[in-house]
Amino acid sequence: MSTRAVLEVIALSAEDAVAAQAGGADRLEVVTDIAADGLTPPVETFAAIRAAVDIDLRVMLRLADGFAAGDVDRLVRVAGELRAAGADQFVLGFLDPDGCVDLDAVERVVAELDGCAWTFHRAIDRAADRDALRKQLADLPGLDAYLTAGSADGVDNGLPTLLREAALRGEPGYEQRILVGGGLRLDHVPTLLAAGVDAFHIGGAARPAGWERPVSATAVAEWRAVLDGA
Repeated sequence: MSTRAVLEVIALSAEDAVAAQAGGADRLEVVTDIAADGLTPPVETFAAIRAAVDIDLRVMLRLADGFAAGDVDRLVRVAGELRAAGADQFVLGFLDPDGCVDLDAVERVVAELDGCAWTFHRAIDRAADRDALRKQLADLPGLDAYLTAGSADGVDNGLPTLLREAALRGEPGYEQRILVGGGLRLDHVPTLLAAGVDAFHIGGAARPAGWERPVSATAVAEWRAVLDGA
């Protein structure tokens, strides 16, 4: 069984998805509106990406910029529509105005996911208390990863937090995989791999020509090679 590190790439379109898979991505985070840090894509976009590639897709459940849940009824409805279209992995995470996890909103959406795997996204990097958030979410069905830079300001600032949390892996609240993303660079990777981090998330790094251009298979392949120890 392979134990290679997971490489997740943001995909906005089927063109992105095909290039990311060709470059060696294991999984895609499917979003729209990257100017708002990634919102829920139209069902049609998800369906086109699902038809174009055969790797895992995690679909964003987020209706507006920021970390408030907003219209939870609509979120639940959209999650149901995506499930009906074949989505089986998701990304979500909501905070209340005090920076605590909005447990009611998270639980309502997760109930609709009916056991699907999901990532709690970078809302953790804005949380008032990361440890408390993890322990509140620890027993929710399907939660298997935290997408985090360790800091709201990115991996450069968050590296000590990431290394500390990696050392706690398996402790209560720390059973989930750490998926590092947010200002992640190739030069961060050796330190993170040495600490036991085994999942990495890239967006802009897969697009050397900028967000207005599609994913570069060559850029993804460079990350794949570094993660595989080349």
